[in-house]
Amino acid sequence: MEEQLKIIYQAGTGELVEKKSRFIARVASADSEESALGFIEKVKKECWDATHNCFAYVIGDRQQIQRCSDDGEPSGTAGRPMLDVLLGAKIHNVVVVVTRYFGGTLLGTGGLVRAYSRSVQVGLDNSTILEKCKGAQYIVRTDYNGIGKLQYIAGQMELHTINTDYTDIVVFSVLVPVFKSNEFEKKVIEATAGKARIEMTDMVFYGENDQEIIILDKCLH
Repeated sequence: MEEQLKIIYQAGTGELVEKKSRFIARVASADSEESALGFIEKVKKECWDATHNCFAYVIGDRQQIQRCSDDGEPSGTAGRPMLDVLLGAKIHNVVVVVTRYFGGTLLGTGGLVRAYSRSVQVGLDNSTILEKCKGAQYIVRTDYNGIGKLQYIAGQMELHTINTDYTDIVVFSVLVPVFKSNEFEKKVIEATAGKARIEMTDMVFYGENDQEIIILDKCLH
């Protein structure tokens, strides 16, 4: 996995009306093509009476799977513009379906492109998007003389402190992006003259939302 990926954490919807036609965008996370297609079929069943259910999805750490459909709209006026919005936002593992209820007035090629694109953008704006990062959880044990140095290192490196326990020693828990892990270990050893005990306990995927750290999942490597 790349060091950081934009993903959908909480799915959202978006709706707009253009010349009495309703465009309803539904955004969802999808970690495989199978789950994306399952979501699309679910929306189609729920919105069986719609004029069109157009979709687009992007799957993979390198956005290697890209699919879209105009679902009966003029070629290139719905699916591709929707896909372009997802790619432009640089989001991974995402699917969006835009349901259209025809309002009786033709929008023309340009009008359709704008309506479908804007619907997806509103759906994304109403979703919670996180930067998915790979990190190492560390526990550092030190004496009371070392805690100030550890806190300084964490602040200097912009790390996320998880917890600090004060007993006869200090147990300092911190989350470190993987690309900073070697630097962190080196700084701790240098700052404490090798007296601190450093232990990496887990490798995780995490994100940050409104300054809150969210652990998304554990990773194997």
